[in-house]
Amino acid sequence: MDLSRYLSLFVGEAAEHVAGLSHGLVALEQSVSTGSDAGPVIDGIFRHVHSVKGMSASMQLDGIATLAHRAEDLVDLYRRHLARAEPAAVDALLATCDALQEMIAAAALGQKPAPDPALLDRLGALTRQALDGRAAQAEPAPGPARAPVPPPAPPLAPVLPAEPEPALKPGPRRLEVEVEVAAACPVPAVRAFLVVKKLAAFGSLVGSTPTVEELKAGRLPGKKLTVVLESADPLDRIERALSQISDLGAVVIRAQDGQVSTPARAPAAPAQPAAAESSRTVRVRTEVLDGFVDTVGELLIATARIREVGRALPPGLRPLLDEGVDRLHAIVKELHGQLMGVRMTPLAVVTERLPRIARDVARKLGRQVEVEVQGAEIELDRAILEELSDPLLHLLRNAVDHGIEPPHLRLLAGKPATGRITISARRDRDRVVLEVADDGKGMSAGRLREAAVRRGALDAEQAAALTEREALALATLPGVSTAEEVTDVSGRGVGLDAVRKTLETVGGTLELESTRGLGTRITLRLPLTVAVQPVLLVRVGEEVLGLPIAKVHGAVQVLYGALDRSRGAPVLPYDGELVPVHDLAALLGFDSAGRDERAVVVADGADGRIGLVVDGLLGQHEAVLKPLGPPLQAVSGLSAVTVLGTGRPVFILDVTRLLAA
Repeated sequence: MDLSRYLSLFVGEAAEHVAGLSHGLVALEQSVSTGSDAGPVIDGIFRHVHSVKGMSASMQLDGIATLAHRAEDLVDLYRRHLARAEPAAVDALLATCDALQEMIAAAALGQKPAPDPALLDRLGALTRQALDGRAAQAEPAPGPARAPVPPPAPPLAPVLPAEPEPALKPGPRRLEVEVEVAAACPVPAVRAFLVVKKLAAFGSLVGSTPTVEELKAGRLPGKKLTVVLESADPLDRIERALSQISDLGAVVIRAQDGQVSTPARAPAAPAQPAAAESSRTVRVRTEVLDGFVDTVGELLIATARIREVGRALPPGLRPLLDEGVDRLHAIVKELHGQLMGVRMTPLAVVTERLPRIARDVARKLGRQVEVEVQGAEIELDRAILEELSDPLLHLLRNAVDHGIEPPHLRLLAGKPATGRITISARRDRDRVVLEVADDGKGMSAGRLREAAVRRGALDAEQAAALTEREALALATLPGVSTAEEVTDVSGRGVGLDAVRKTLETVGGTLELESTRGLGTRITLRLPLTVAVQPVLLVRVGEEVLGLPIAKVHGAVQVLYGALDRSRGAPVLPYDGELVPVHDLAALLGFDSAGRDERAVVVADGADGRIGLVVDGLLGQHEAVLKPLGPPLQAVSGLSAVTVLGTGRPVFILDVTRLLAA
């Protein structure tokens, strides 16, 4: 049977189970340390490792199945309350997760990896150690010495021979096993073949419907299998074996004597979709999906181009063309919205590995840390999530290394020995707000000022004039770090700088808040998607530029020369506050129109609202954003480019980077 067509499905699902296994082990370690009920966590761990074992066995990846089976034996002791999860066992199981990840990656390349013998021995030794400890507890404690008991006196009369004992194991009997594979199982014939192999270990196979050859060919009509078996094993052994096979629906065992058994299902698996829903669900490679999005984006641009061309037609023909173009635009917009909905991915994709990483870093540094993730179900464009993975990792490692104190210092400060890091997400209109907060020692604005001066980022007078918030923002400058020593975890002053730059490339922002002794909060504000965004088109001299609508608060017509001034710079009274005003033409080095009557666009800046003076407002435009390639990507203040219906390219401005340049 050719299993290669199921390889991509196996790799994707197995990787998800291994990620869940890693997450569950970290939660198990925390449950054991706090004394809370670990039963549900252990059940989830067992389900994940059991699924990996079954899936890899179905794919004939015996090495992965062997390692998963050895880990399953150890986890099963915890599930049956025969042992307690000790730190050494959790370490070994986490090492198993890493090994499984590598083996699954090798399987994706067509290899059949073998497990590490040392890791197998390690898991086996831990299992035997747990069983030996259980056996030692079951032995009675030695009591005081007793006088030997004399043997019983021989009987006075000869003892009649006893009736022969019935045989402990009956002879072979014929069993009929009916199995229905779950509707949501992606490879039902493979699962049925696994059932046949499992039953063959209990006796002699008389036959099966469909036959083994048909199963190997991938045929399983109605997803139902009937196996006739001659076996002397008790029914409960066969029941236990079948109950451990995942993706099975109804199972019925009928014996010759009329006994009927329905084995319990395998450990609770995640809720499976209904058959109708499953049959309408397919997996699509991300490259194909990205191609669809790009194509629809080009359709939007082409539609705008047709609209522009139609303006040159005679007035009598334009209504018919406009009606057709409007209909076409609505259809393409709907298609684009559906595709973007498919691209939306839960934040859990990048956050589920963070507790494990924090745990490993904390162990290395001698810290105790718990990580709580809130709002992991919030969805973002997959393109943004891919860019967000490394920044979140930077922030987490910084929080463990710089923020959370060693346990003895936390106790001296009146805090729990275990530090807490919270990663929370929430929707705010058309943006997602992601916060990473810790209850550590906080950041020192004074030390950041000193580090920035020492680095040459600004002089001492400029540093002293900074507000507390501005001083904290110095941590995002290249090379500025307050770490006392450089380690392989952090301390080189590149973490927050890299985070800020990455966020700016996707249209996001970063804010820092910190209180000495109480902790630090870093807030990331991210757009939901980067493919299509509404922009405000403005004219500066002879150029047309775009500003993201999400960052625009409003616009007003003013006489530029009549604006009030503060510290020599123009300011605009807007919504109860004075907004600093910047001439966009001067910032970009363009020639302005020279008129005194100008428009001021009020937008979000790094430290609040700012005003941008432009020569004219051209209206709102649905922009299909294209990333900038070299050398334009190195130009400060430019974030993307779009194309108007006239074919004219328009650059989208990043106001924060433009003002910082």
